[in-house]
Amino acid sequence: MAGRFEILMENDETYRFRLTAADGTVVAESPTFRHLEDVIAGINAVRENAATGLVVDRSATARKAA
Repeated sequence: MAGRFEILMENDETYRFRLTAADGTVVAESPTFRHLEDVIAGINAVRENAATGLVVDRSATARKAA
């Protein structure tokens, strides 16, 4: 089973989404959006960019190896 995006309403005025893995682990949470259309656009942007996004390692381990 794939992960899923959950749309949540905050204080009756704003929305946010979270991405959960198949086991229910929260993978990412969005900032708040004022309109439902904007939260849907945010989900679509994550879906489009995640598959082609570059991985940039900025951890201390990567700096030591350089």
